[in-house]
Amino acid sequence: MMPPRSLQWRISLWLGLGIALLWIVAAVATAQRLRHEMNRVFDSALEETAQRLLPLAVLDILDREDGDTSQRIATLREHDEYFTYIVRDARGSVLLRSHRADDAIFPPFAKTGFVDTPTHRLYFDAALRNTVTIAVAEPLAHRREVANKALLGLALPLGLLVPLGLVAVWGVVRVSTAPVRRLGRGIEARGSGDLSPIPVADLPSEIAPIADAVNHLLEGLRRALEAERSFTANSAHELRTPIAAALAQTQRLIAETQDAAAQSRAQQIETALRRLWRLSEKLMQLAKAEGGRLQAKETIDIASVLKLVSDEIMRDPATAGRLVLNIPATPVLLDIDTDAFAILARNLIENGLKHGASDAPVTVTLSNIGVLTVTNEGPPVPPELLTRLSRPFERGRTDAEGSGLGLAIARAIASGVGGELILTSPLPGAQSGFQARFSLQALGPVEESASKKGKNPGAVGSTHCM
Repeated sequence: MMPPRSLQWRISLWLGLGIALLWIVAAVATAQRLRHEMNRVFDSALEETAQRLLPLAVLDILDREDGDTSQRIATLREHDEYFTYIVRDARGSVLLRSHRADDAIFPPFAKTGFVDTPTHRLYFDAALRNTVTIAVAEPLAHRREVANKALLGLALPLGLLVPLGLVAVWGVVRVSTAPVRRLGRGIEARGSGDLSPIPVADLPSEIAPIADAVNHLLEGLRRALEAERSFTANSAHELRTPIAAALAQTQRLIAETQDAAAQSRAQQIETALRRLWRLSEKLMQLAKAEGGRLQAKETIDIASVLKLVSDEIMRDPATAGRLVLNIPATPVLLDIDTDAFAILARNLIENGLKHGASDAPVTVTLSNIGVLTVTNEGPPVPPELLTRLSRPFERGRTDAEGSGLGLAIARAIASGVGGELILTSPLPGAQSGFQARFSLQALGPVEESASKKGKNPGAVGSTHCM
């Protein structure tokens, strides 16, 4: 049997079993003591009965007429007779017996005191110099019956107390370990988007050092991540000015030179600078995506943000007419930063446009419960490559230009807001195509309406990596 992994259940189980075992041991000891005391009481009753009956029997025997040697005491009414007795003379002849006395259960008199037989407990006494003896017998079954009733009366409350005690132990342990569970939930909730310290005010002294150590670790991790992200963002930002200047000079050179070879080289330089410009932009987006603070304090209408992003993309002559938008007319409210969602949507749409089939549209769908789906046609992505597409600088099998950061940025934003990005290829029920789905729980009336319909939050879609 595997022990439970929960500390609460381990403490409750072992403490409860320990208490139950102690109770059982105490009950057994009490039962033995009770049986002993009951035997003493029964023996005292036997002895007292014999000593009270013997003088009366002697007087009765002395007052008899000659020839009347034996007499059985009659009873007024039928009743359970637990004590039976018999009176004998020195030769062993019966002089007097109770009305249900069986001579066979009474052994001959040997001495004054208690004698046990297989079925009875007897007490012997004598008078007139042992010429008249009395034996009082009690069935051992009667003693066992009385003892069993007493033990049953003891066991019934114990049978109720043991489970109630186990429940009480579990409740006390659960209340006592509540700070530990809060600590566990706090640590579990921490991630790249939340490296805030864990509260240690209500923690037990045995657990507080663990929380302090975790807070020190979180602080060190936060500083390291901030330094890394700051370096990435600053580097990308600082590159923009010289790249822009070099690009402007290159474009001027292309316009002014009359040498075809020089103009061709300048155009190659321009292409490389534009690629470097796009890479710096993606690095800045990645730094923002991994920098946390992606959730908004107030909900925003992502439908309007998606419409603005899509309109801007479609103004490019190279992508005009390739987008098919399915956006709800009603607001879709999510607690996500406006810029973060715009970056996520742009990367997913651009990814589909770049890596999808040029003669097929890219479908962008936003459900009324906060599900963004971007779907494009194209060759299926192998499963082993599909699992790597959202890694930084990972590219699919494509000749299209790209930095390999688009899906990595989308994945980082999805993780930072507690959402999920799911990549699928080929499309369900098809042999080709690519889809990326980002899901995040919608808020407000939209969510309530969806829940009444029994729908689940959806996810976002996009295509191959950029």
